[in-house]
Amino acid sequence: MSSTAAPANGAQTPPKSPTQKSPARSPTRPAPNADTEETPLLAAAREEGRDEHEEAALLEPSQDKSKRTKSWWFWRILWTVLAALVLAVFIKGWIDAKDVDFDLKGALKRALGGGLSGAAAMVLQVILLMWIRTIMNYQYRHGSSLTTATKTLYAEGGIPRFYQGAGWALIQGPVSRFGDTAANAGILALLQSNGYLSQLPSLIQTIFASVCAAAFRMILTPIDTFKTTMQAQGSRGTALLRKRVKENGIGSLWWGAFATAAATFVGHYPWFATYNFLSENIEEPPKHPLIVWLARLAFIGFCASVISDSVSNSLRVIKTYRQVNDTQVSYTEAARLVILQDGILGLFGRGLKTRIIANGLQGILFSILWKLFLDLWEKSTS
Repeated sequence: MSSTAAPANGAQTPPKSPTQKSPARSPTRPAPNADTEETPLLAAAREEGRDEHEEAALLEPSQDKSKRTKSWWFWRILWTVLAALVLAVFIKGWIDAKDVDFDLKGALKRALGGGLSGAAAMVLQVILLMWIRTIMNYQYRHGSSLTTATKTLYAEGGIPRFYQGAGWALIQGPVSRFGDTAANAGILALLQSNGYLSQLPSLIQTIFASVCAAAFRMILTPIDTFKTTMQAQGSRGTALLRKRVKENGIGSLWWGAFATAAATFVGHYPWFATYNFLSENIEEPPKHPLIVWLARLAFIGFCASVISDSVSNSLRVIKTYRQVNDTQVSYTEAARLVILQDGILGLFGRGLKTRIIANGLQGILFSILWKLFLDLWEKSTS
């Protein structure tokens, strides 16, 4: 019986051990107050006033990696093919042209003049129009009407709230505009030195400038991230970025870089294509009376801005959402969350009215100031 008792004792020991270890297993299950991967998202949702659709979407499992991989490859193949086509046309032009008269000094001089003029114009634009761009970026991230966004921002910190991130804007705005205008002026001057490429329509020539501008904007993504996050998230933006860099590394400052490049290309090309096309086809009047000369520039700038904004707005919504979000989301996930919250019209129309107002004013200002500064540069260097 003793031999039977021994197993009985041994059999009693295992049942106790699960009951003793069961509390140890409980931490593996998320306790009500325990932090999980979803907790920061939910906390941010409550802090930022996300609606139930967005909160539910954040709780859903992440998208299948194979789908993301296909999307990843699709966009990279698309951009590679586009770059290859542009490069092929460029190389063919230099091979086939018999009267190549490449003036590197002239092209660089033209690019520098266009870039500095654009940067100077952008400084004035940032000072005068920073407030409305803050409203626009807030709408891009959170989705609301112009009136609601304005009231919310004012309640958060009064007039200074509209100028949060102004320091970064004064760096990013002029530098990025320098790249945009230098690319447009320099590339066009370069193409004019080639008999084959100079015969291309201005709409085709502008593609080369837009590709250069898009690549330049990718380099400046971290500065744009600081500025946009301060505008969209307010005083908590700096802490949010510190936390994000600590958890995801310095590369997280480049979140949204590809969308930035795409939005830059899709925004830059229509703007400068429209600007160059109208400048060629609307005869420039004499500068006296000045009002007629300025009215032509204002009209060209406004038309260029409206066309550019209507085409590129959805990309900028996705870029801003991904760029200023607490946690990393893919481009497709960012688009899905926006659609769940505001519908398909929200993706294409979120902040569009504000953007047309902001960029309409900016386009008028920029078109006039850039031309004035460029004329001054050419007179002083001729």
